[in-house]
Amino acid sequence: MFPRSFTKRLLATATAASLTASIFGCSVNPVTGKKELSLMSQSQEVALGEQQYPKAQQTQGGEYLVDPALQSYVSRVGQKLARVSDQPNLPYEFVVLNNSVPNAWALPGGKIAINRGLLVLLEDEAELAAVLGHEIVHAAARHSATAMSQQQILGAGIAILGATTENTAYGDLISLGSQFGGSAYIAKYGRDNELESDEYGMKYMAAAGYDPQGAVRLQQKFVALSEGKQASGLDALFASHPPSQSRVDANIQHAKNLGGGVTNRNEYQRAIAQLKKDADAYKSYDAAVAAAQKKDYDRALMLTRQAQKQQPKEAAFFALEGDLLAQKKQYQSALQSYETAVQKNPTLFSNWLMRGMLNAQLNNYTAAERDLQRSTSYLDTPHAHYYLGQVYEKQGNTKNALSQYQIAAQDSGDIGTKAQARMQALGNQG
Repeated sequence: MFPRSFTKRLLATATAASLTASIFGCSVNPVTGKKELSLMSQSQEVALGEQQYPKAQQTQGGEYLVDPALQSYVSRVGQKLARVSDQPNLPYEFVVLNNSVPNAWALPGGKIAINRGLLVLLEDEAELAAVLGHEIVHAAARHSATAMSQQQILGAGIAILGATTENTAYGDLISLGSQFGGSAYIAKYGRDNELESDEYGMKYMAAAGYDPQGAVRLQQKFVALSEGKQASGLDALFASHPPSQSRVDANIQHAKNLGGGVTNRNEYQRAIAQLKKDADAYKSYDAAVAAAQKKDYDRALMLTRQAQKQQPKEAAFFALEGDLLAQKKQYQSALQSYETAVQKNPTLFSNWLMRGMLNAQLNNYTAAERDLQRSTSYLDTPHAHYYLGQVYEKQGNTKNALSQYQIAAQDSGDIGTKAQARMQALGNQG
C-alpha cells in the first residue's frame, strides 16, 4: 500500500536532480536477491522518504493525538519487526494517522503509517504485525522505487487541496482539513510485490516471535469484507492491497513452515481501548463529513457537536465545526472553533491555514499573516501564499502581495490561475 500523497510536481521537485544523475539500469532487491529495475539509489530513496513523510502525514489527517500511548505501542511493534528484517539499518519510523479510512502505507526508506481506521478492524498484535511486516517488506525490498521507476505513481498530495478549495473569496470559506482527511491517493503495487510482501512479512513475524497465523486471519478477514456489504470505506485499502483467496492459500502454506508464536490479544485490546471507546464519536464525525459533502450543514453541525461531547479532546471535531460555521457565514464563531482546534492540535497545517483565512475575513491581518505563515512550516501550500497575497493586498502592500502571488501562481490548479489574475490586476494598477 502506498499513500496518494505524491504529485508529479512533488516527485519532480524532490527527485529531478538526482534522477538525472542516476544510472538507468537494474539493482538487486535486498530481500529476494533478484535484479529489478530501479532509477534511484537507496540513499536517494531514504532522502525522498524523509522529505515526503511529514507531507504525507499532513495531507491525511496528521498524527492521532488523543491517545499518545497508542503511537508508542505501534512504534514498538514496528521496530521489533524492523530489527529482524532484511534491511534492519533503514531509518524506520511508524506513525498512527488520525484517519478513519482503513489503510496503511510505506514510503521509501522505511517511513510507515497506519490509520486508526485500520487498527479498529484488527483483533490482536499478531494481526498488527502482519500489516506492519507487510509494509516493512515494501520498504526493504524497494518496491516503492520500482513502482516509481515504472511510472506507476498516481497523483495527489498537495494537489488535492485544489479539489477541495474551489473558492478563494473569504466569504466562501470551505473545509480544507475535514474533507480531504479521509482520502488517500495510492500507487498500486504489482501482484508479485504483494505476494512477496506477504511471504517475507510472515518470516519477519516469526523471527520477531509472532504467530504467522495472524497474517492468515488478516487476509481471511479482508476477503470476507471485500465479498460482503462491509467493503464500503475499504476502497483505499483494497485498491492497493487487493485481497484474494489465493493470497489466503499462500499464507496458509507459508505459515506451515514457520511454526507458532504469540498473538498478544490482550495487549492489543488494551492498546486500542481508547479508539474503541471513541468509536461512536468518530462515527458521528464521519457522518457529519458525509452530511457536509451533501451540503446538509445543519445536520452536519449537529453531528459534529455530538462528536465533541463524546470525545472533547479531538481537534478534528472542532475544525469541522469551524468549517461548517464558516459555510453559514458565522465567521467569528468559526474562528473560535478553530482557536480550539489549534489548541488541541497545533501540529496540523490545515488548522493554522483555516484560522488564518478566518482572521483575514475578520480583518485581523496581523493574526492572519502569523497563522498563514505558520501553516507553511507544516505544509507549504499555494493556498497559504495566495491568502497571504490577499492579506498584503488589503493592507496596501503591493510588493509583498505580488511576491506571494508569484509563489501561488506556480500551482497548476485553480488557485494558480487566480493568483495569476491578481498579479495581472496589480500590474495594471501600476
